Amino acid sequence: MTTDDGRPKVGLLGLTLEFYERSSSDLREGREAWVRRQVLPALEPVADVLFSGAAFTREAVAARVAECERAGCDALLVMLLTYSPSQIALPALKSTNLPVIVWNTQELYGIGDGFTGTQMVENHGVHGTQDLANVLLRGGVDFAYVTSHLEDEGGLGELADFFAAAAAVRRLRDAKLGILGYPFPGMGDFALDTTHMVGTLGCEWTAMSLGEYVRRAAEASEDAVRSLAAEYRAAYDVAGDVTEAELEATARVETALRGMVEQRGLDGFTYQFLAFGEDERTPTVPFVPASRLMGEGLGFGGEGDLIAAAGSALLGWLQPPASFTEVFTVDYEGNSLLLSHMGEANVAMAREDRKVPLVAKQKKITPTRERQLSLVTTFRPGPATLCALTIGPGRDWRLIATAGRILDFGPLKQMQVPHCKFAPDGDVRKFLTAYASAGGPHHCAVCFGDARRKIRAAAGLLGAAYREV
Repeated sequence: MTTDDGRPKVGLLGLTLEFYERSSSDLREGREAWVRRQVLPALEPVADVLFSGAAFTREAVAARVAECERAGCDALLVMLLTYSPSQIALPALKSTNLPVIVWNTQELYGIGDGFTGTQMVENHGVHGTQDLANVLLRGGVDFAYVTSHLEDEGGLGELADFFAAAAAVRRLRDAKLGILGYPFPGMGDFALDTTHMVGTLGCEWTAMSLGEYVRRAAEASEDAVRSLAAEYRAAYDVAGDVTEAELEATARVETALRGMVEQRGLDGFTYQFLAFGEDERTPTVPFVPASRLMGEGLGFGGEGDLIAAAGSALLGWLQPPASFTEVFTVDYEGNSLLLSHMGEANVAMAREDRKVPLVAKQKKITPTRERQLSLVTTFRPGPATLCALTIGPGRDWRLIATAGRILDFGPLKQMQVPHCKFAPDGDVRKFLTAYASAGGPHHCAVCFGDARRKIRAAAGLLGAAYREV
């Protein structure tokens, strides 16, 4: 499980050789001291690490792994503190459900003319990792393998990304998703067999009724509604034609949606905007609440897309913050893409040099009692990653990722929806062709920075295909 501050929890399995308990009685203690003195402090920024000492027998390895399982660890980091024979670790590593990563490292950084036999004994885990990797492969145990030293620049990067992926996949396995309304008729790229989703990704889902949404909105506390409307005015650049009644209607539906999300303990949600127009009592569409809930870490998918809700939640756990989005228009001249949607984008990702405009749609997209308000969020410029979770041939899951940049663009005064420009690395034409050829859906997610290594690791842990375009 992840810790309260969002970091992964990792069990460190340090292996040594039983023979050294007789021939070099202080060797194990020295290697454990190195772990506590240097390794654990180095790992502290990226994970909470559980280390109870080295194991040198089959029984001790099984006990250490069981301890990590009971503690709710997200992953198991295996280190060869000396050489250790692979067969003492194979049974426990084969039976555990924890993701396994073998870290080939040592205390010594260089070998010079002063190299001694003692140093060699203290730093000879590499051939133990080769022994272990061989038997794990032969035993059908999935594992990752990383070679790095603490003094390497970025030496912990691969480990940190694997830990983040393991924690995010664990959360996805336990995730609860909600759908309000029904999937948009005819949109096939997110058509879903929910039994398949539960049986493979593990996500639990629940249907939420429009009637409950309407009832909760009507029953919202007047003080809470007025307070939330005032918060909108303080936090956002509210357009002059937006009325107090429209702000309060949006506040009512935010109160309603939050209540539904909190009662069910949801990690992500989706709704279908057409459904809101089917009950004449509906105050408005919750574009603003969806954008704000994304800003608090919830996954979201438009048009009743449970897959997008799961995918944006996953990306947000891998590399927060993340937002649901969609490629709307191609800027051939600028070699970029316009990302947008009807009213939903993670407002926590908004550029910081101005307030986010809060506007009313001049034309309702579905009949509601009040006009529909939207936060015209434009994302902060800089490196970014697009990622899509989808189903490929044979109902196999796949993650599609591309790196690029969010450009310095917007907000445009004439736009009533979130929008930004994303420039993929390379030619936009080649990207779009490759994305479509890989089965990329029209709903995706975006985060800041380069998250491709984390996404690739997550795909491996999910048993999903990884496509980089």
